[in-house]
Amino acid sequence: MTMSDETASETGPETGPETGAAPHPGKTDPGLFSVPPMAEQERMVEALLFASANPLSVAELAARLPHGCDAAQALAHLRSRYEGRGVHLVRVGDAYALRTAPDLGFLMQTERVETRKLSRAAIETLAIVAYHQPVTRAEIEEIRGVAVSRGTIDQLLELDWIRFGRRRMTPGRPITFVVTQEFLDHFGLESARDLPGLKELRQAGLLDSRPMPGRFDAADDEDAPTPKGQSELFDD
Repeated sequence: MTMSDETASETGPETGPETGAAPHPGKTDPGLFSVPPMAEQERMVEALLFASANPLSVAELAARLPHGCDAAQALAHLRSRYEGRGVHLVRVGDAYALRTAPDLGFLMQTERVETRKLSRAAIETLAIVAYHQPVTRAEIEEIRGVAVSRGTIDQLLELDWIRFGRRRMTPGRPITFVVTQEFLDHFGLESARDLPGLKELRQAGLLDSRPMPGRFDAADDEDAPTPKGQSELFDD
């Protein structure tokens, strides 16, 4: 063998992985990294769904997972694993999200008791209705000495403490107001007869000292007859 042959042998192409074609720049050989096991893929999908404020599609999940992962299969396994748990994997259109189990929704609700304070006008109006029922709006205004706003009446109607009574057989057929059973229940009364006397109410400054025209203080006189219309207190 000549010197040139030996040189050719030493400098000739060698077999092995290092002599292959150079990899395409920017492209990673899939064989260099192993595909995570399915259990690990489930964990990854779970973390992505938990951290996302919006549902994620299979394509969006696949774009974030390592090469070779099966996002759809990981979702199927994860969905099965969440069955019967407090959190479910649900489908929202073409995407997926973690949601609270429907039967546990009541745990996320908060009940608040809202305290509503009646205005002085509402208290006075309610007292007048309670002691002079059935009473018209004009009669309430005559006793109070000022006009009764629509808001005051509406507030008492909304609370279900007063309701509409029968219409008066007088010109214009004005509607009357009476207290309701809800009013009596709220204040622990069996009937309107259990209300404090008018003298006590006047002393508290809730009623004018003038008697209502055409009426008398039946609450202060046990022997006085029941005012006309009192029997319609809870009639529809």
